[in-house]
Formats: sequence, C-alpha cells, structure tokens
Amino acid sequence: MSPALARLLARLYPRPWRERYGAEFEALLLDGRGGLGTAANVVWSAVCERISPTQGGKMDRDPLSFGGVTRKPSAFLPLAMSLTALAVVLGHIAIYGAAREADEGAAAHIWQLLMAGQIPVVAFFAIRWLPRAPRAALGVLALQAGAVLVSMAPVLYFNL
Repeated sequence: MSPALARLLARLYPRPWRERYGAEFEALLLDGRGGLGTAANVVWSAVCERISPTQGGKMDRDPLSFGGVTRKPSAFLPLAMSLTALAVVLGHIAIYGAAREADEGAAAHIWQLLMAGQIPVVAFFAIRWLPRAPRAALGVLALQAGAVLVSMAPVLYFNL
C-alpha cells in the first residue's frame, strides 16, 4: 500500500484514536498486502469507531453509547424487520408491478406481520433502555421510526 493511501485511511479515524494508534496503524498498513479488501475493512472500522468510539484508550466500548445500545437485539431487530418488509414490497413490485390487486396476497400479509411484529419489540426496547441510556435510546427509536416510514413509503406511494 502506498504511504499516501495509508495516511489517508488513517485520517478517517477520529483524532483521539489517531493520536493513540495512528503511527502504528500506518506502519501496519504499509507492511501489509493492502488491496481493496483491506481498504474497505479500514473504512468500515473507521465508521464504526466514529459511531461508537473506544473509551479511555481501551478497546472496550461504552455499553450505554449509541453504538452499544444499537447492538442490542431489541434495537436492531425492528430495523431488520422494517428492511425485510421493504424488500418484500419492492420485490413484489418488481415481479408483479404496482397495480392494486383484489386480494391482498401473501406479500401484503407478510408486510403486515413484519410491521405489526415490531410493536412489542420496540415497546420492550423503550421500556428497558429509555431509563438507562435516554439519549442513545431516543436515537435508536428515531432510527426505528425512520425505518418504519421508509418501509411504508412504497405502500403509500403506489397505494397498495
């Protein structure tokens, strides 16, 4: 890997991380094979480090930070359900078109189950995490609400 690329990749990390690990990390990148896979891995790690920074020079993450709370199943499961519901709707539109059908069909029922199934998981998340980490929990709840709106958008737009 070229020195300029190694320096650029190291600069993707936050300043406190670079001050602690930057020189060693650049040396590691210069000695390694490099390549597209390595660069993609470094970019992903830098994004994760910006979302949930390491605490006090240790690699332990704060469990009550946004990134720590997002890793809880009750936080990411509704996001996964919304994205799955969106994929079901878009897949149905891609295969059968956006025409309204007389019978709702399996895709509509799957979408409804996925959307309704989120409600108890989101309620559990809110009850459990709002008192413990209010700021991070509100961020996750906003992300979950955004995912629901994104999943509902094609249904409302195409009047399915």
